[in-house]
Amino acid sequence: MVNSRRKGAAGEREFAALLREYGWPEAKRGQQRTGLEQADVVDGPPGCHWEVKRVQRLQLRKALDQAIRDSPEGCVPIVAHRANGEAWQATLEMADLLRLLTFLERLGLEWPLVTEQSSGGENGQESQI
Repeated sequence: MVNSRRKGAAGEREFAALLREYGWPEAKRGQQRTGLEQADVVDGPPGCHWEVKRVQRLQLRKALDQAIRDSPEGCVPIVAHRANGEAWQATLEMADLLRLLTFLERLGLEWPLVTEQSSGGENGQESQI
């Protein structure tokens, strides 16, 4: 059995790599167990507090509660999660998603919602088309 702490750290590195791939070149694991309250992954999209879970059976409500509890004022708590062989997913509260969509609309931006599964990606990542 894989050590859960090691698997969690690997998941955080993997998710940070995904953020770097999508345009946040400084994304990296946050400092763990240093007494500093920090997200699992830092230096990604501003205003996001990432709680990263790389597990087969996620207790989603518990993970989202942790993200909400640990998120600093003004940051959107988001749980990034995936199981083996699956694509990364993100879970956030509906009010936060609706605020994001409203913000994009006010900027006059359209968000391409159609995605295509990447071919053969070990991480099960999706790419925008």
